[in-house]
Amino acid sequence: MEYIKDIQNWQTAETCAVTLGKFDGVHRGHRKLIERIHRLARLHGWKTAVFTFEIAPQVYMKERIPSLLMTNTERAEFLRDLDTDILVECPFTDAIKNMEAEDFVRDMLVERLHAAVVVAGTDFRFGKDRKGNAAFLKELGAKYHFQVEIIPKETDGEREISSTYIREELVAGRMEKVQELLGYPYYLESTIVHGRHLGHSLGFPTINQVPEPEKILPPRGVYVSRTYVGGKYYQGVSNIGVKPTVDGSAVGVETYLFDCSRDLYGQNARVELLSFRRPEQKFASIEELKQQMDRDIQGADQYFEKLESLRSGK
Repeated sequence: MEYIKDIQNWQTAETCAVTLGKFDGVHRGHRKLIERIHRLARLHGWKTAVFTFEIAPQVYMKERIPSLLMTNTERAEFLRDLDTDILVECPFTDAIKNMEAEDFVRDMLVERLHAAVVVAGTDFRFGKDRKGNAAFLKELGAKYHFQVEIIPKETDGEREISSTYIREELVAGRMEKVQELLGYPYYLESTIVHGRHLGHSLGFPTINQVPEPEKILPPRGVYVSRTYVGGKYYQGVSNIGVKPTVDGSAVGVETYLFDCSRDLYGQNARVELLSFRRPEQKFASIEELKQQMDRDIQGADQYFEKLESLRSGK
């Protein structure tokens, strides 16, 4: 995948099927757009291109604080795994903010991306003061000779699937619902760092991670998790919090991997949070903490046994 961050001196020589949006989380609704450009690109021999922003316009304009379902790195890796040919991660500068809607289309989509078709959602807005909408995009498509397809929103019952909806479910700790809306388990991905090694002394060696500050986290507490690291998946239990029993202060993610004795420090790990088990709590002693960890692990074992039973139809 060609990953473009500096758009000033770049343009593709290929004809592209383009989709545009923030793509935070690359949820089921986003993938409708991506699947459509892939289908059109295969049919006509075009390249696929996703156009998004380095920082959400609402964050740039201080309308909301950073609270991403995906970091930019995670989003790029996810889109690469979807076999996207070109990802344009446009810096949301004052120049972009103040660009008239038609100028944006002509400069970005026509001259730089050679768009043969542009696929967008019904709520897509572009250009200065967000004056560009689906109807105007269709007018510009006729003027500059590219097709425009506006794709209806994916829905969950009566409600449209959106990053905002998913954030609401996430901060409530409803991880099964989050997975349903995303189409995959919510995950945290970062390098494994050294912790206090308390877990090892208790008989539960763990890996520790520090999430990126812009990444939105579910409630502090204990989760059934699955971790991909070193080319292998491990079932496990994760704790998000500050480790109050051992005088912690910084929010981190600590994961006990079942049946793993490997030295994983410095490696990248993706921790999928599958189910919320209990809130973070402070115990009267290390021994009480250890007993609770035993119960957490037993609960996770039961979760995975039930999941396997459902999959096998038993």
